[in-house]
Amino acid sequence: MEFPCGHKGLVKWVEETAAMCRPERVHWCDGSRKEYDEVMAESVRKGSAVALERRPDSFLFRSDPSDVARVESRTYISTSSPEDAGPNNNWIHPDKLKEKMRKLYSGCMRGRTLYVIPFSMGPVGSPLARTGIQITDSPYVVCNMHMMTRVGNEVIKALGTDGEFIPCLHSVGYPLKPGQKDLPWPCAPMEDKYISHFPEENLIWSYGSGYGGNALLGKKCLSLRIASNIARREGWMAEHMLILRLISPEGRKYHIAGAFPSACGKTNLSMIQPTIPGWRSETLGDDICWMKIREDGRLHAINPETGFFGVAPGTARSTNPVAMEMLERNTIFTNCALTDEGNVWWEDMGEPIPSHAIDWKGRDWNPQSNEPAAHPNARFTVPISQCPTKSPDWEDPEGVPIDIILFGGRRSGVIPLVCESFDWDHGVFMGATASSEATAAILDKVAAVRRDPFAMKPFCGYHMGDYFQHWLEMGDRLGDRAPRIFYVNWFRKDPKGRFLWPGFGENSRILKWMCDRLERKVEAVQTPAGLVPRVEDIATNGLSLGKDALPELLRVSARDWEGELEPIQDFFGELGSRLPLRLRYQLEALKRRVKDGRSCPEG
Repeated sequence: MEFPCGHKGLVKWVEETAAMCRPERVHWCDGSRKEYDEVMAESVRKGSAVALERRPDSFLFRSDPSDVARVESRTYISTSSPEDAGPNNNWIHPDKLKEKMRKLYSGCMRGRTLYVIPFSMGPVGSPLARTGIQITDSPYVVCNMHMMTRVGNEVIKALGTDGEFIPCLHSVGYPLKPGQKDLPWPCAPMEDKYISHFPEENLIWSYGSGYGGNALLGKKCLSLRIASNIARREGWMAEHMLILRLISPEGRKYHIAGAFPSACGKTNLSMIQPTIPGWRSETLGDDICWMKIREDGRLHAINPETGFFGVAPGTARSTNPVAMEMLERNTIFTNCALTDEGNVWWEDMGEPIPSHAIDWKGRDWNPQSNEPAAHPNARFTVPISQCPTKSPDWEDPEGVPIDIILFGGRRSGVIPLVCESFDWDHGVFMGATASSEATAAILDKVAAVRRDPFAMKPFCGYHMGDYFQHWLEMGDRLGDRAPRIFYVNWFRKDPKGRFLWPGFGENSRILKWMCDRLERKVEAVQTPAGLVPRVEDIATNGLSLGKDALPELLRVSARDWEGELEPIQDFFGELGSRLPLRLRYQLEALKRRVKDGRSCPEG
């Protein structure tokens, strides 16, 4: 076994892992295009991937039907005390969980290649960057990590002989006997799937799944669940947020970090094309945001990833033309349909419905079929470098200063189109009480309305009450240099179930109002929920809206909000004594405003 590095701790860990998993061979990834092409060609040869004739350097994978999304019920935060993991996470004691998983790992890579993937989250050398080393037996993971992170020799060089790294162990959990034919998508049964995090050791172990965030361990596992723990200890923030630069006609740059649950328009917003004349936007990231207070006292953010792992269904030229353009080449598709012409297709793509296709399960499909051609959580993986709207500063190791923090969700009623917080504590309350209707990004069944604070419920690697407290403390440190906080709901409907707001590029009109608030150009109306725009301050030139649509979109009804109070109180009750007193105060203040029907903040 050859080791292309002099890091004794890393070498020892790889040797110990190989002895436990017993692979046929070990390969250290160098991050080169040659390596990517060779691994992908082998995947095509084995029948795991299909080369797409209509999209250069693009490939389609189909997963096993049992392995199509995140599995929250099999995801664990393993700490010495269950109280530290919190009620928002599944918990098993580290000793018990490791004992169980070591048995599963024993011989799990027989007949396979053990890949060592050195990767950096964030530009190598950035003050916020972190190094991970993923061991995996999945060629699919190798190719996706090439796109999603900075992989290879540069990372090994920066690690040196004693640098810190986060060990990330992954196996699909399907060892091969001599002569046994492999499956196109090997994985373990549901009861043997484990996505485990040991934050006290900065350690990740994943077994049994080959899909998305279960297997691409730099994604949610490192960049959120483990990083949120590191960030809390060190005084920075690891968030499930897009990063967007909005540029006014005068050239003023506004940087926005926004948290939305999966499949609620986060990628679309990150690539927004403003419909207001003179306004422009640039994409910095669509999913992960690491923020640190820099020397100027402001919160600066980087996107630690180098690619997009986006939801395909619903992505179309009418909704996200930027994404459609970047997907024309050099893209990995997962669980989309395959057309007879050698292209991919999915529902709501905006392209003609094929008369025949091979669906995501590998079966013949036609428009009369009873099931969708693409899985609702079908994905694309593509490098940020291909994004037409990428910012020239997307790899700036110093990050960009955040002006606005944005929360949102998918609600058909109650929540107004846009609402500004009264202050930082109230903004934290907004994020803490965020909710959204269910999405297809997780396998587990969920309630129709899901309480998803900060869009972090599946990703916060410690007790959610402590997480809220960390946000409050960051606000104390930022003081008057803190970003302004807003909440948006693009999905409000009329009584007939029709969307009231056109969304997509038109959302720039709401972003402009936020920027006008920063510049003190417009006033706002005080309501029990927060500060909402005056109707006349929303730019509507060229926008086709019914005469009553905008007033209804901005309406805050105390009676409607009465129905929100009990669910919020119940959720806060789950957090017990670790719920910050300042958020208890915020809830009581909301109750008084709703009860009295008053339109001003209290305290």
